[in-house]
Amino acid sequence: MNIKQIEKRINELREKIAYHSNKYYNNDAPEISDFEYDNLYRELETLENEYPQFHDENSPTVKVGGSVSAQFSEVTHSVPMQSLGDVFSEEELKNFISRTNEALGEDTEYSVEPKIDGLSVSLEYSNGVFVRGSTRGNGTVGEDVTANLKTVSGIPMTIPDAPSFLEVRGEVYMPIKSFIALNEAREAAEEPAFANPRNAAAGSLRQLDSKITAQRNLSVFIFNIQQIEGKEFSRHSEGLDYLKQSGFSVVENRAVLKGAENICAHIQKIAEMRGEFSYGIDGAVVKADILELRKKLGSTTKAPRWAIAYKYPPEEKETLLEKIYVKVGRTGVLTPNAILKTVRLAGTNVSKATLHNMNNIREKDIRIGDIVVVRKAGDIIPEVVRPVKDKRTGDERVFEMPCVCPECGSKVVQIEGEAAYRCTGSNCPAQRLRNIIHYASKPCMNIEGLGEAVAAGLVEKNLIRDVSDIYTLTENEVMELDKFAEKSAENLISAIEKSKNAGLGRLLFALGIPLIGSKGAKLIAEHFGTIEAVMRAAAPEISFIDDIGDKMAESIVSYFENEANRALVSRLEQYGVNMVQEKRNTADLRFAGRTFVLTGTLSGYTRDEAKEIIEKFGGKAAGSVSKKTDFVLAGDEAGSKLDKAIELGVKVISEEEFKEMIKED
Repeated sequence: MNIKQIEKRINELREKIAYHSNKYYNNDAPEISDFEYDNLYRELETLENEYPQFHDENSPTVKVGGSVSAQFSEVTHSVPMQSLGDVFSEEELKNFISRTNEALGEDTEYSVEPKIDGLSVSLEYSNGVFVRGSTRGNGTVGEDVTANLKTVSGIPMTIPDAPSFLEVRGEVYMPIKSFIALNEAREAAEEPAFANPRNAAAGSLRQLDSKITAQRNLSVFIFNIQQIEGKEFSRHSEGLDYLKQSGFSVVENRAVLKGAENICAHIQKIAEMRGEFSYGIDGAVVKADILELRKKLGSTTKAPRWAIAYKYPPEEKETLLEKIYVKVGRTGVLTPNAILKTVRLAGTNVSKATLHNMNNIREKDIRIGDIVVVRKAGDIIPEVVRPVKDKRTGDERVFEMPCVCPECGSKVVQIEGEAAYRCTGSNCPAQRLRNIIHYASKPCMNIEGLGEAVAAGLVEKNLIRDVSDIYTLTENEVMELDKFAEKSAENLISAIEKSKNAGLGRLLFALGIPLIGSKGAKLIAEHFGTIEAVMRAAAPEISFIDDIGDKMAESIVSYFENEANRALVSRLEQYGVNMVQEKRNTADLRFAGRTFVLTGTLSGYTRDEAKEIIEKFGGKAAGSVSKKTDFVLAGDEAGSKLDKAIELGVKVISEEEFKEMIKED
């Protein structure tokens, strides 16, 4: 590469790393593996070292990864929470030990510890009482998450024989079993799954409601004393022993060792034990144990010179992909999965692996009968990385997604622009419970009392098979469920009866038509007026409506082409569900042409209720703040949208001001 190409590549890498760093640290939603991120980082680091003329103090190699959310109070760290330098081979590790010993003038001892894959936090104690906890943030300023940390297992609220002040650093993590259970629950609730335990832990700890954090079963390992007043230690290991005696959960499987060969052997031992741990690790940390020597070595602006992280490469194995089967999720999405010849991987036997979607299969050219490379994403979820093409025999078969759902036989469609294939059957057994829960939810038919647990009970007892059966329920049948007495059964039947008058807009949303949200359903209902008109409409006629795109229109047409879906609508009509939409009151359009954005919690309205009021008066409720926003309606605990409004000079109104604006003449 010439010098211009090198500069271009450096800028590209900085941009990519900054993007993925933001997804990882701040959004808790990584898009690439740690291994891929580390490779990008190392390439940038190498180029910057070779071409110092392109030095930039804002480069990701200079700054600590995270940032501070406006949702939390800021905490300035009096002792910076630095990151660690990384090495990826024994040779690089031995070079670090050699350089360090040479700088110290002696062959010193090192503490070797597992590198816990979690979220770094600081815990502060005053006279033995836990007074404040914070995230690392950008290393200098973090977020105050004290209330949430009080729910984390392994953090004592008080410590005996305490120094006047103590600050420790630890890693909050989510146990593997808890991570798997959480993702299963999120899938059931139609929420995106966390990519790995680290991001699950970060997302859980940064909840605004500490009750949610408490439900996530987080734990912590303490790995360093940041500062202490009233006690002294000469060694890092001595300090960790004291913390363990004081009730802290201290990092396990650590050893104090001298000599590169001994250190490498212990790191290999930790690697072999990974499959036995109840938590995720992504490497090992090597630290000078004698504290006085740490002071002598000092730190760079980003990392200490007395410590290094040895990152384990993801373990990969080759095996035979014997078969591909399709699993239908609760949202109707068909996910291809691989049946593998059993292989030992990261401490467990693996015989199945996710293939994600058809785009992934096509891009990697994965075929049935291939020898494939398999690894565990985040050391948890087995996935097929790539086929070994030079081992093909010619007998391999290309996989195609089925045209009909393997669960119910309904047509399978891929909406243009989406990677996912979906079942169009409203009565698909794999989607049944999800459809009922969605149908009864507040934004849809608003059947109070028919939540997830009640819906599951009704399905389990075979009292309902699809949403139309809701309207055939009797009080006596409802009383068969746990915790239902005569009065509560009567209330549920009353709520079901009331839902019949929800209107066509809510009904269209409740049917769970792919791509059709509450706003789109309402616009379609107002335009056509009746369910019959919607069912007769062609895609161009539907997409003619403002804010209804071609894909949404095609989804509506595809849904009503399905005979099972038309039969469902017919049954609902037979049971008295209103299939007509009342015309919008156009007499008072005081908010015509005005855009509102809602943030925070309102005391007098739900968000959906406030949006309905805005739309009733001809206004538009948007999801993000821009220069085109007219008003930001800010409730309690308003977040980043409020900051954005202030930054752009958008008018911010309180709930009381909103009430004045919507007063009827």
